[in-house]
Amino acid sequence: MGCCLSAEEKENRARSNQIDKQIEEDGRKLRKECKILLLGSGESGKSTIVKQMKIIHQNGYTKEELALYRITVYKNLIDSAQAIVLALKKFKLEPREPINAHFAEKILDYYVESDPTFQLSPEIVEAIDSVWNDDIIKEVLRKQSQFYLMDSAPYFFKHVRRIGAPAYIPVEDDVLRARTKTTGISETRFNMGQLNIHMFDVGGQRSERKKWIHCFEAVTSIIFCVALSEYNQVLLEESGQNRMAESLVLFESVINSRWFLRTSIILFLNKIDLFKAKIPEIPLEGFFPEYSGGSDIGKAAKYILWRFTQTNRARLNIYPHLTQATDTSNSDNDDDDNDDDDNDDDGDPYSY
Repeated sequence: MGCCLSAEEKENRARSNQIDKQIEEDGRKLRKECKILLLGSGESGKSTIVKQMKIIHQNGYTKEELALYRITVYKNLIDSAQAIVLALKKFKLEPREPINAHFAEKILDYYVESDPTFQLSPEIVEAIDSVWNDDIIKEVLRKQSQFYLMDSAPYFFKHVRRIGAPAYIPVEDDVLRARTKTTGISETRFNMGQLNIHMFDVGGQRSERKKWIHCFEAVTSIIFCVALSEYNQVLLEESGQNRMAESLVLFESVINSRWFLRTSIILFLNKIDLFKAKIPEIPLEGFFPEYSGGSDIGKAAKYILWRFTQTNRARLNIYPHLTQATDTSNSDNDDDDNDDDDNDDDGDPYSY
């Protein structure tokens, strides 16, 4: 008799089997999904990593998409040039070439319009190139701990004549270095092998951090970005606050948060290229007096890593990586590297 099922029982069993299959399918999908939260203070390289993922995993940028960054690049260039001129005035320094005093005033008065058809004038291109190559600029840059200058400024100054050309369309390197303030939360989705990656980029400025809480549920991994080169720099929003000190405070609050007790923490020590160039010229011990490794790049990077791991009261696993976010070949394999790490002491992320 047990083999004889009523029509209702057969329907219920079929529905039950369908639900079981759906649960199993949902489970398989969930196991293949990876939710990554990008955290870090402003200008640490988070948004650049998102751009990298688009280049590596989403076939890059079309010509039309590249063109959309033209005004952003113009604004970055002019803002940086104006920051240099204002620093000259702040430190009461005069250009070595008399013509550059005139050019400096022209730079301060210049304004980039939001009109997509806007183009830089030949005069402003000449002014920026001349002022940047004035001998006094080296002295200004030695005082960079006392004023804000975006990290990509030297790159844009170097390419000012290409950027100022009438038919200028940004290249991918320009886009990677272009800086816009991230507000709110932006999501990027891409596939990496069998994994479906959901990457969330959130604003790094203090006013944006309260919005991060909405992303914390079911996070698989956190990529926390630190710009190694920021050890002598100040915040955009508070010129008296050291950026590295701000990153340390933020990392401490993240890694000891109750939201991340089962989350992998990937620590990207970013902008290693800028760090290598800066350490011999601007000693780390000038900003962290207890450091005693001199201009040795490896010792300096390991000291900064040590400062971050000392905040880890929750004793979570930390997977550190040295990165250069503007180099797409550098981060293409970062996720593969993590597969063999068991804790923050395994492996050596300091390969040069």
